[in-house]
Amino acid sequence: MNRRVFVKKKEGFQVESNSLLGEIKENLKETGLSKIEIYNVYDIFNANSEDITLLKTKVLSEPVTDFVYDELHLSRLNYLALEFLPGQYDQRADSAQQCLTLLSNRDGVEIKSGKVIVFHGEIKDFQAIKNYLINPIETMEKDLSQLSNQKNIEINSIPIYKGFREMSEDGLREFLEIHSLAMTEKDLKHIQNYFKNEEARDPSETEIKVLDTYWSDHCRHTTFETILKDVTIQEGKFKETIQRAYEKYLQLRESIHGNKKPMTLMDMATIGAKTIRKNGNLEDLEESEEINACSIEVDVDVDGVIEKWLLMFKNETHNHPTEIEPFGGASTCVGGAIRDPLSGRAYVYQAMRITGAGNICEEIENSLPNKLPQKRISKGAANGYSSYGNQIGLATTFVKEIYDDGYRAKRMEVGAVVGAVKKEYVRRETPVAGDLIVLLGGKTGRDGVGGATGSSKEHNETSLIKCSSEVQKGNAPVERRIQRLFRNPEVTKMIKKSNDFGAGGVSVAIGEIARGVEINLDVVPVKYLGLSGTELAISESQERMAVVIEEKDAKRFEALVREENLESAIVATVTEDERLVINHHGKKIVDISREFLDTNGVRQEQEIQINTQEGKNPFEYKEKRTKQEILNMLQDMNVASQRGMAEMFDASIGRSSVLMPFGGKKQLTEAEASVQKLPTFGMTNSCSVLTYGYNPLIAKYSPYLGAIYAVIESLGRIVATGGDYKKARLSFQEYFEKLGTKSERWGKPFSALLGAIEAQLEFQTPAIGGKDSMSGTFKDLDVPPTLISFAVCTEDVKNIISPEFKKAGNYIYLIKNSMLENYLPNYEEIKTNYDGVIQAINEKKIVSASTIKFGGIAESVIKMALGNEIGAEIETLEDVLQIMPGSLIVETTKELKFGKLIGKTVENKDVNINGEIISLQESQTEWEKRYKKIYPYKVEVKSEIINTTNSTKGKLKAKKLYDKPKVLIPVFPGNNCEYDSRKAFESAGAETEIFVFNNLSVEEIKESIEKLSQKIEESQIFMIPGGFSAGDEPDGSGKFIANILQNPKIKNSVKKLLENEGLILGICNGFQALIKSGLLPHGDVDMLDETAPTLFRNDINRHISRMVNTRITSVNSPWLSSFEIGETHKVPVSHGEGKFVVSREFAEQLFENGQIVTQYCDELGNPTMDGDYNLNGSNYAIEGMVSKCGQIFGKMAHSERYEDGLFKNINGNKEQDIFANGVNYFKK
Repeated sequence: MNRRVFVKKKEGFQVESNSLLGEIKENLKETGLSKIEIYNVYDIFNANSEDITLLKTKVLSEPVTDFVYDELHLSRLNYLALEFLPGQYDQRADSAQQCLTLLSNRDGVEIKSGKVIVFHGEIKDFQAIKNYLINPIETMEKDLSQLSNQKNIEINSIPIYKGFREMSEDGLREFLEIHSLAMTEKDLKHIQNYFKNEEARDPSETEIKVLDTYWSDHCRHTTFETILKDVTIQEGKFKETIQRAYEKYLQLRESIHGNKKPMTLMDMATIGAKTIRKNGNLEDLEESEEINACSIEVDVDVDGVIEKWLLMFKNETHNHPTEIEPFGGASTCVGGAIRDPLSGRAYVYQAMRITGAGNICEEIENSLPNKLPQKRISKGAANGYSSYGNQIGLATTFVKEIYDDGYRAKRMEVGAVVGAVKKEYVRRETPVAGDLIVLLGGKTGRDGVGGATGSSKEHNETSLIKCSSEVQKGNAPVERRIQRLFRNPEVTKMIKKSNDFGAGGVSVAIGEIARGVEINLDVVPVKYLGLSGTELAISESQERMAVVIEEKDAKRFEALVREENLESAIVATVTEDERLVINHHGKKIVDISREFLDTNGVRQEQEIQINTQEGKNPFEYKEKRTKQEILNMLQDMNVASQRGMAEMFDASIGRSSVLMPFGGKKQLTEAEASVQKLPTFGMTNSCSVLTYGYNPLIAKYSPYLGAIYAVIESLGRIVATGGDYKKARLSFQEYFEKLGTKSERWGKPFSALLGAIEAQLEFQTPAIGGKDSMSGTFKDLDVPPTLISFAVCTEDVKNIISPEFKKAGNYIYLIKNSMLENYLPNYEEIKTNYDGVIQAINEKKIVSASTIKFGGIAESVIKMALGNEIGAEIETLEDVLQIMPGSLIVETTKELKFGKLIGKTVENKDVNINGEIISLQESQTEWEKRYKKIYPYKVEVKSEIINTTNSTKGKLKAKKLYDKPKVLIPVFPGNNCEYDSRKAFESAGAETEIFVFNNLSVEEIKESIEKLSQKIEESQIFMIPGGFSAGDEPDGSGKFIANILQNPKIKNSVKKLLENEGLILGICNGFQALIKSGLLPHGDVDMLDETAPTLFRNDINRHISRMVNTRITSVNSPWLSSFEIGETHKVPVSHGEGKFVVSREFAEQLFENGQIVTQYCDELGNPTMDGDYNLNGSNYAIEGMVSKCGQIFGKMAHSERYEDGLFKNINGNKEQDIFANGVNYFKK
């Protein structure tokens, strides 16, 4: 049968509805709206009555939070029904189907999800509301009168373009336009000549589309490979400087390759590293045919032993997709960035996000026509990137959005990631004939068809209407499984070569993996039927990886893939014949020589004209600054607090975060860098430091200076964090306007790269990778000239410092870059200063440091003061609001022999700058004012606190003791904290086993249930780790795991475990599963009803990642045996659904039983509802609880994410070793 079900939140749980109501009233001025109701809609096909009952009671709703309806009466009401466009990935529906298959032991049921939004009150412009809520790239209005699942599965044969060889130039021009190709007319003529003279046939549709993709700017950097000639440097302020830089570049060309290579932007981008390498200063570079990511060799200490590792890093941009579909574009930006080092077999553990937007505070009505509002792009993109990164388990510890009106032309969405792998685990070999090519990971759909060519095009007024298929759809849980698979050395040692599925899909990922390949599209796993051969060939569906293995390894490799709950298929073979051959339904639809593919089309030629002074001077000096000017600076769009955005990103996952994004006891001082320990299974003090540099004000004034100072700023941030700039390796992100054939436009990236070459050589820090995007134009609006410098180095954790002031009475120094004529940097002075800072940090003289940014000295000093509420007195003749790229503010315990002493830190909570006194409270208020409505950082909650404590002590020892108690850690689809949990338990002396639950088929579900049941009974501790089981869908966290726990076999095994005095622990997602299964608070899955406590969406209606204070309220459990009542800990939280909801009567009983064991508290240890401390709004400040017997413990805060050397910029007792308590309960 086919049915439709509607689900609505009960009163008290309508966070999403209330948030949307406030958003529409604020942004669309619909002040007459009084109420919004949101119904989740599920269209269910091919179900029986049992399926419907299971869906309504176990999957689509929860008894505590939801009402379920079979129909809605919507006549005379204003409502909007929405659903995804056909072919879009629907994670909610996918998760619902997975849960149902788990419960029913059969598949075949299909589900589609949507929403019905009902508006109550007076509406001024309902069409404006519709336009605001519908992005035609991803959603459409849903017809509630229809319940249909019709699919077009008819596949037409691939057309041959008959007569193509004989087309005239006019005919080719018309062909180019009709088929919306990204290539040039010269490229098309080149193709015509090839098929006419070499193949003697007309091309197929697929061949033309494959070539258009292969030769797109996105895949082959055709702009960067354009031949440059006739360079003209116009008269102006920087003419002589740029002329010298250009002449230096010409000398480098002669030195490196004897002018044998054409002059191109690519030559300019790579010649700095080649020169440094020739000079013997790039010996750590890993050389390989696989160049998906920058890769260097580093030394890593693991349990006191030095090991050789490969450190890989990559920056990725998804500007075009994010502009038109913010969530999907940004989520696949980070997904794509991850897959590059992942394809190199590195485990990706560190991320930074740098974005560019126009003014996100502008009124909606001021948005450019046919473009999404800036605030909607910004919020949607932040949600997309954070959702994907959080689900895959990637620590994103540095997030910055750069604001400039030019980014209204097209958004900038950049992700930078770092991965690492033990060198001996990686095999790099050239594929040979007979080798097999395996496609593993996600299935293929229409999402991303044309993505490579689309991202290479200029954005125009029709993009929102025509580009829906170009945006890929991410599926983070699948990519997490690939990460797990590639962390297995048995797997990586089988892989000769690997390539991720990014731009171009099968045709590029497999097509370029070997000189000769033959692909069979018939065996490519698909999301749905009806895909044509062309769609299969160029679809950029995400989370897919191509790997080359030997035929002898095929069976074992497939088994290992399946063990990680992943699908794979042998889709191609390596051939002797150097051709790309693609077969579909028994026909060759692509058959092209490698030699022709490698021509990359017709190489264009372009003249260059450099304007030597562009825009407004950003370095202007003013002697005296008033208090009001300083306060205004704190509200500047590039200075104001972005904490509400940054805290959406999980910053503590991976048990590796040396610095949290905001430091100090108040967690308000922004970190200078992302710093993570390397992902070793043993103990390490080796960490990687990732920074960026770019200022659009300088770049618009002079792209040449902009690039120089981008490099300097990225290195300065490394130094300010305690790293050594001389060990840094760089990767550039170039993002410029659509260049076309205008020579003055080409002059911008040309002059920027001249600056980048100069800075690399001066510091001997090479750029060994990069990414370019040259399409930042909308009509007459261009993005600012953008060259971002990302810098990476390794360091010892003990040398890492953070920017917040540490103690009153310390000295404050300005370490200044005294600019030369025309604002050029004094390189020698900067290097001398940086060397001095590094030495002073190592000698423990410098205890905090900050680079000087948009708001000058005043910004740095105030932000350094906020974290620990330590004031400062500053006296200087410098312009305290002037940008000073390359300069630092440092706090020292002793006087320095270099730099300028400008002040001291003080006890009082004020900053006194040249007599202008500003309180830290006033500073914080002004700093947080600008974006707090768009990205709120707290919600005020009025609720009671229960202060009852229970002093009953839990049992200290089990009857049966073990040398090494066994801990079982299951990995359900979406879990991502298993490694952190294993490390915590193993550090406490336990033996651990990670078990992957497989749900690829009904039979594998049954087998997993059997194995899990047996393993629970064989263990002493059952630990359910955090994550996003089934993506926290459908509309609620922990449902998938809860349904497993309610399975009769699992329920019986859990009962036996508890009868044998076994322990159960659930953290975050694990806690949610324990609550929603009934194991907490009852210890029994059969006692769950609508009066039970639950965990629900945070009051702030977003994910929260931050450190919290928690207080021990009861020790009525073995898990708490080493603690005292009233003891406090500082622990990271990272969740979207962590609000503990319970009635007063039920809560009082839990407190009386001693079941509430931890509460959110303030700095004094008092349980609180204050949103600065109780971030999710949990009733009665409840953070963790135990079962009545004390054996089952669930909590939201991630105690497993701490070890020595982490969270260095956070004060407090960070070690909450519940794991040692659990292990000691069983240990002899």
